[in-house]
Order: sequence, then C-alpha cells, then structure tokens
Amino acid sequence: MLKKYPDLYSLIDQEPEADQFYNSLPDYVREMISQRATSVNSFESLQNYADNLLQGDR
Repeated sequence: MLKKYPDLYSLIDQEPEADQFYNSLPDYVREMISQRATSVNSFESLQNYADNLLQGDR
C-alpha cells in the first residue's frame, strides 16, 4: 500500500529512500518541488514530479 504523508518534508523526514532521492536531484528541481511541498505526499508522487521536471533535460 502506498504510504501518504502530509507534505514533502514529512515524506523525506520519515523515508530515507525518498530523502536520498530528493537530495540527488538538481537544485532547480528541488526548488520547484519544494514550492509545491503540500502536493508531494508519497515517494511515488515525488518521483513522478521529478521525472516531469527532468524531461526537458533529456
């Protein structure tokens, strides 16, 4: 089952894998994700949002 959190900060505080993934992202991607912290409530949503932001870099 997908674990949901109140926001990005709760997610990365409680899930080491999510924290490691978030910290591996480029600064501009982390900044954009943090601007929508309340919309990021699971590791899956974090990955999906990061993938969407990074698509332009490929």
